Amino acid sequence: MFELTGKVAVITGSTKGIGRAIAERMAQAGAKVVVSSRKAEKCSEVADAITATGAAAIAIPCNIGHKDQLQALVDQTISALGQIDILVCNAAVNPQFGPIAEMSDETFEMILRRNIHSNLWLCNMTIPGMAARNDGAVIIVSSIAGYRGDAVVGAYAISKAADFQLARNLAVEWGHRNIRVNAIAPGLIRTDFARALWTDPETRERVERMTPLGRLGEPDDVAGAAVFLASPAGCFVTGQVLVVDGGVTVVGAREAT
Repeated sequence: MFELTGKVAVITGSTKGIGRAIAERMAQAGAKVVVSSRKAEKCSEVADAITATGAAAIAIPCNIGHKDQLQALVDQTISALGQIDILVCNAAVNPQFGPIAEMSDETFEMILRRNIHSNLWLCNMTIPGMAARNDGAVIIVSSIAGYRGDAVVGAYAISKAADFQLARNLAVEWGHRNIRVNAIAPGLIRTDFARALWTDPETRERVERMTPLGRLGEPDDVAGAAVFLASPAGCFVTGQVLVVDGGVTVVGAREAT
């Protein structure tokens, strides 16, 4: 049910954190994975580590903020591996903390371009090829920030909420061709991207106290969900947002007593 042998998976932002864990676990499940991020040396390092385990991986660097580089990612993958069966849009940015009123137009536009536009572009570049074979899975890694307002990462939260709707809309538009499109909404995961949050003792203690499972998430917690959505086990799941947060969103602002 969770077998990915023979599938080609492209994962953006896959040199560390959640993206790397997804690449490693999909490779372990049998997929040929494309490791991609901005820095070529980091991509090669992760791809080499995966191939050292006996799995299959190649490195194709790409800056998601540039449409031509996204097209090159798609073209080079097809040239090297023949097709794309699984697309994981994981790369994202959050360049500013603080109220939206203090954010420049340029910063807001950069967040939208990299967190929303890039996902749409990449989906439009890959889904038609999947549709030609009547099979494909797209996973957009979003965040539980998309479910609520936030005075600190408000623009990031807006972009993550848009990712939810992007997944829903693409699921409707492409479902008739057996293309499944879903989003994953992680909670606080111990990655470099969220380091400012989980390394702060007060923030970490508060999140752990409010989380029913009593801990922060690990990259593999999200990777397992991605393998499920990409595999035959998830073949009747589309247009959904799978929350992977240890239960924190079901208790709201609960404080421990």
